[in-house]
Amino acid sequence: MKRYLSLISLLVACLLFISGCSSESNSGNKSAGTKVMKLGIVTNKDRSLTKGLYKFGEIVEKETGGTIKVEVFSDGVLGGDRQVIEALQMGTVHGTAVSTGVIAAFAPRMDVFDLPFLFKDKATAYKVFDGPIGQELLQDLPKAGLIGLAYWENGFRHLTNNKREVKTADDIKGLKIRTLESKVHVETWRLLGANPTPIAFSQLYSALEQGVVDGQENPYGNVVASQFYEVQKYLTNTGHIYNANVFMVSKVFWDSLTDKEREIIKKAAIEARDYQRKLNDEEDKSSIAYLKEKGMKISDLNPGEQEKIKQMLQPLYKQVAASIGGDLVDRLIAATKQ
Repeated sequence: MKRYLSLISLLVACLLFISGCSSESNSGNKSAGTKVMKLGIVTNKDRSLTKGLYKFGEIVEKETGGTIKVEVFSDGVLGGDRQVIEALQMGTVHGTAVSTGVIAAFAPRMDVFDLPFLFKDKATAYKVFDGPIGQELLQDLPKAGLIGLAYWENGFRHLTNNKREVKTADDIKGLKIRTLESKVHVETWRLLGANPTPIAFSQLYSALEQGVVDGQENPYGNVVASQFYEVQKYLTNTGHIYNANVFMVSKVFWDSLTDKEREIIKKAAIEARDYQRKLNDEEDKSSIAYLKEKGMKISDLNPGEQEKIKQMLQPLYKQVAASIGGDLVDRLIAATKQ
């Protein structure tokens, strides 16, 4: 069934685009005094990020008295992350939660958040994303037709593959690894000697099943919810990148709202963020045992190997600093140590 999702996604996206081009959509989807807010995401209905969207919808519908109706489209039926972002720019989809690495194609400074081994733990990440630097970078989004409201959580990313147990840096060499559609993620694996291949998340299961790639890297929750354990034998606890997802809405839609509606959506985004982060933490705690039950071999890197990998990735810090400005990189590193 998963192999047909991309076709279904295309059909649904086309239908939404057609409906979005109507005058009704361009005025905020008003129908009998109700505005319809379409949210799209690549994760399935059981993932914490999708549940966060449903929670957001509950809050908004309650606080607006039903004048805004929220519809959630999960499982990538509206397309991959980039397609959904482009739909937000056009105003045919109205909200999503997407990884910072993907958003960097539209707001380049977001690349800084996906530098490997930047955050030592979730508490540090929350402090940075919810603090001055995180809020500063959200201000880069409106010029791309996007309104960023909060940083939700995808989590620390870990490596899985179907070739061999990975316990050293050398074990990574030669593996064909699916990455996010992000230049920082691609360069991370290139520096480690792997063969990185960007593939949309909605197409990933099929790519693993068919051997297009040997492996992928994602937080535990995605490995479980998307059933990657069916097509992957090995998982290594690398924790190489902490991955936040920005909850954002279409500027076209945002501009159609009243001041009161905007305030409700802002508050709902924060409340849903806290709910979603809690769910994601629960997913992390339960996933390892579940994946072992499903037959995956779970490994840690050998002593000293994480430090070796960090050193191999130092050139990436210099590349990002040259691309977006060393001052921002320096400020971010300092913030992670406070």
